Amino acid sequence: MTVSAVSMLRPLVLALVAASLVAQERPKTPPTPMPGGGAPNAAPRVDAPKPPEGDPKPYDKVITSELKSQDGLFKVHTGKSKVYFEIPKTQLGKDLLVVVQVKKSPADASYPGQSVGDEVVRWELRENKVLLRAVSFNHVADPSNPVVKAVEAMSTPGILMSFPVEAFAKDGGPVIEVTRLFTTDVNEFSAKRALQATGMDGSRSFVDKVKAFPLNLNVEAVQTFNPSPVPLPPGIPPQYAAMIPPPPTRTAVVHYSFVQLPEKPMMGRLEDERVGFFSHSHLDYGRADHEVARRQFIARWRLEKKDPAAAKSEPVKPIVFYVDPATPKQWVPFVIKAVEAWQPAFEEAGFLKAIQAKEAPTPEQDPDWSADDARYSVIRWVPSRTANAMGPHVSDPRSGEILEADIEIYQNILQLQTDWYFTQVGPLDKRVATLPMPDELMGELLAYVITHEVGHSLGLPHNFKSSATYPVEKLRDKGWLEKMGHVATLMDYSRFNYVVQPEDGIDPKLLIPKVGPYDIFAIKWGYTPIPEAKTPDAEKPILDAWCKPQETTPWLRFSTSGSMGADPGEESEAVGDIDPVKATTLGTKNLKRVVDMLPKATLKAGEDYDKLNHLYSAALGQWGRELGHVANLVGGFDSEPKVGLQPGVRFTPLAKNRQVEAVKFLNENLFKTPTWTLPAEVLRKLGPTSGQAHLVNLQRGVLNGLLTPTRLTRLQEQEAMLGDKAYTTSALLGDLRAGIFTELSSGARIDPYRRNLQRAYVDLLGARLYPSAPVAGMFGGGAPTLPTLSNDDTRGAVRAELKTLMGLAVAKSGDRATKAHLEDLRDQIAKLLDPKFAPSATAGSAAGAMRGVRPESCWPELTEN
Repeated sequence: MTVSAVSMLRPLVLALVAASLVAQERPKTPPTPMPGGGAPNAAPRVDAPKPPEGDPKPYDKVITSELKSQDGLFKVHTGKSKVYFEIPKTQLGKDLLVVVQVKKSPADASYPGQSVGDEVVRWELRENKVLLRAVSFNHVADPSNPVVKAVEAMSTPGILMSFPVEAFAKDGGPVIEVTRLFTTDVNEFSAKRALQATGMDGSRSFVDKVKAFPLNLNVEAVQTFNPSPVPLPPGIPPQYAAMIPPPPTRTAVVHYSFVQLPEKPMMGRLEDERVGFFSHSHLDYGRADHEVARRQFIARWRLEKKDPAAAKSEPVKPIVFYVDPATPKQWVPFVIKAVEAWQPAFEEAGFLKAIQAKEAPTPEQDPDWSADDARYSVIRWVPSRTANAMGPHVSDPRSGEILEADIEIYQNILQLQTDWYFTQVGPLDKRVATLPMPDELMGELLAYVITHEVGHSLGLPHNFKSSATYPVEKLRDKGWLEKMGHVATLMDYSRFNYVVQPEDGIDPKLLIPKVGPYDIFAIKWGYTPIPEAKTPDAEKPILDAWCKPQETTPWLRFSTSGSMGADPGEESEAVGDIDPVKATTLGTKNLKRVVDMLPKATLKAGEDYDKLNHLYSAALGQWGRELGHVANLVGGFDSEPKVGLQPGVRFTPLAKNRQVEAVKFLNENLFKTPTWTLPAEVLRKLGPTSGQAHLVNLQRGVLNGLLTPTRLTRLQEQEAMLGDKAYTTSALLGDLRAGIFTELSSGARIDPYRRNLQRAYVDLLGARLYPSAPVAGMFGGGAPTLPTLSNDDTRGAVRAELKTLMGLAVAKSGDRATKAHLEDLRDQIAKLLDPKFAPSATAGSAAGAMRGVRPESCWPELTEN
């Protein structure tokens, strides 16, 4: 490479590397660490030295007056940069749960409260050593079954670390020095993945705080990690690695909490795929049905009635969430309201005041209270630009009992709520005619997010089928919305009711999802006590009977297991997707109003156009999502969750006429240039060429989704099942051609918008004809390879379609640009049909280069969980 080329390459390398370092506040999984835990541009790993082993010393020679001692789950002694655990004999062999979280970190590496992991451990004394062992409950058997011995033999607890006994206490309990447990890289507890780092440097790590409590003890360690190497940008020769600046060192405060597990595990409740719950899986080798059975126990809190005889009783121990003291004061009432919105669901399960929210005590009220204490569940306020929220929990793997939950609300979720509410229902609420939105409204939107995340912490996963269970016309009915809401569960991603129209006169408070009938049904199913059942198997007939109403009440159903994206009713970000064409027709009407609102809502004297640009893109992204719901009708199967001997099938192909209607809608509303998405008042403020780029990216994204191999394979399956009653790949391609190339039959001029669309369509056909060639995915980010399916016979239909286009793409007008465009298309198609044509990943191949147009996602990544 010449000196000139190198000089040109250098700024490119630096720019790409800089982008890789700052593009995201929370980067995805870091590159695989270098062998040995080091990095080419980082300091070598240094572990804390292992203490010498020898005979135990007298107790008072080890635990001296210079050490500070605390009583609790264990006695803890600290001083001289050392930490000693004095483990009572009664605690040896007991199950403990270790919960590890990041408490403080660099802003670009992690966030406060981020989970590192949790592990069940036991302390085991062997002569003059104490072993810390990791215990797994993945393989189980009834203790009375002889096979249990063989199961135990293949479930040997791993030894995480070995400690010499420094001394023995009066009760015979060992005293060990555990400092290196927190200053060396124990894989099961390592924060390096959360911090995008490699190995820990023990010389720059130390224990900072230790606090003992009756049921748990906490340790905070300052840990320094060697940063992960920045990957060399693609296409840059390895010899230019020296150009990459070394990444910064990662130092964080990592919090460990050792929690005593219940002496007697809660009786687990067996999962039923018709009712959605997170679960813990066990392979049971002691069943009587002649096979190794996978048994799954749902994740749920232990709720026991104070008065077992009462139909409704307060629990012995309620579920309590504390509000993080870092939460801005104006949002605290909404956080409390969000948590306690679940109380009616628990009342149906027989519990009063089962879930509560409290403000965290001040240091004056309780100096020992800590948000990092695993005894407390906390709704954390995370200072991050990431627009996200999470509702994780920690469970006892023996039974599924949820022990604690830390819900994380990222501060920029407020911006995401603004985007969603403005673009979906802005025309229905006068309060958002100008931005920012008032605090009262933002508080309600924040409460919606938190209530959803609390649902996760109660054990409920997403239920995307729910948005397709109400008739669309009911979503504009005030009485229905007051009673049922616009979606049957808060655990769907069915945000705000964009089906409602201004003339419906719906109160804006009814546009926001709430705890719905499915949520009440699921909590009742998962939490109602069954005192007469003494084993999980004894509960099964009763739980099965509780599912009976699902057969006649669609909105009590959960997403169907195994649908693999084939059901167009299991949509994320959808409202009324029982009929996506009707719902998107109404949603489009509101989006046209949103585009008209943009200038007045966003432009301020003396401010730039960033907000206008952001919300214009958000509006088009919202439309792209709604169009995607329509596109997913093609090749779709309606599904219904069933088990065992329930009559009927789980998957039914959608009727041909519904698929034809979907493609017709896309032809008329998207592929026929939607001029309302190209407002001159907006575009000419944003840039000279933004209109064409926005539109072609939107069109390409929908086309790419229509032509994915999985969808075309489903069309092939439907044809095999239904014959001429099926909507086939050839019919789909013919209908798309009729909408995308209407000018070919009329000889009309083809304008730039349509030329972009037609080139994109031919490119995507080429990529489908040669599926091993890379093609940028509809969800952006690189060039994933489309898989070649062994049973895929759609190549013939694609080739026939290209031949048809070849014959039709003949200029019939005198317009020079149209003629040039059609000649170019014919040349491109000829190359695709030439057997000598060998597409590759290099620029210039039909499928790989994509005609020089970079496809973008028209569905922006949504990070809320």
